[in-house]
Amino acid sequence: MNEAEQTAGLAPTPGYRYADRVANQLFIAGQVPLDSNGDLVGEGDPAAQARSCLENLVAVLDVHDFDIADVRHLTVYVVGEHQNLLDAWQAIVGWFDDSVPPATLLGVNMLGYSAQLVEIDSKILAQP
Repeated sequence: MNEAEQTAGLAPTPGYRYADRVANQLFIAGQVPLDSNGDLVGEGDPAAQARSCLENLVAVLDVHDFDIADVRHLTVYVVGEHQNLLDAWQAIVGWFDDSVPPATLLGVNMLGYSAQLVEIDSKILAQP
């Protein structure tokens, strides 16, 4: 499972697929700030974790022949104080060069990995 994603440098996933393509849509699991070895990136740094999530998102898009321009919506989950949300959001705004697709920014109590501060979910639709 996920051989193409792992070849592209993404970490193995514990029993689930990174993505399923259905026609011009790509359904992607929430992207987490893990490197290719499965180690957390940017411990204590929500901006670094947001950038890592976006880098992983781009890798999944590339594997499935989609582009960052195909991202139609983001949901950004951030653990911790309000400043963490602001720091993660600034990293996202910078990544998209001030042209972020429609997005929802949420503060949450905890995420799936120890010390994980950010996870990014997305909706992907390619132009026909």
